[in-house]
Amino acid sequence: MAFFEPIGACVLALACLAPAQPAESMLQLTSHDTRGRVGTVSLTCEPTGGSHPGRGRACAELSKVDGNFDRLSPEPRACTLEYAPVDVSAVGKWRGEPVTYRTSYANRCVADAESAGVFTF
Repeated sequence: MAFFEPIGACVLALACLAPAQPAESMLQLTSHDTRGRVGTVSLTCEPTGGSHPGRGRACAELSKVDGNFDRLSPEPRACTLEYAPVDVSAVGKWRGEPVTYRTSYANRCVADAESAGVFTF
């Protein structure tokens, strides 16, 4: 019986569990438009989490391009030619590497399409 006592104590005390590891990919995404609307969400990938409403899709799109925002594949979508700039940024890390990204899109529709939904929030 003495053989099982340390195992039981370990399970009950949760002392044998490794400490939780922080996600390798954690980003703060922000958008700002000409109407003064500012949106900020967190996105955690591997494992997927954060406050981004489409976090699963956003992580999948970023995984396809290894976190390189410049390589995101635009979605085919018809957008108006209205000029209402949207500035977006991403700051954090992707798979442990620092990320700083910033760009502007002609309007919200273009931002959503060109970023493959990563900045859709």
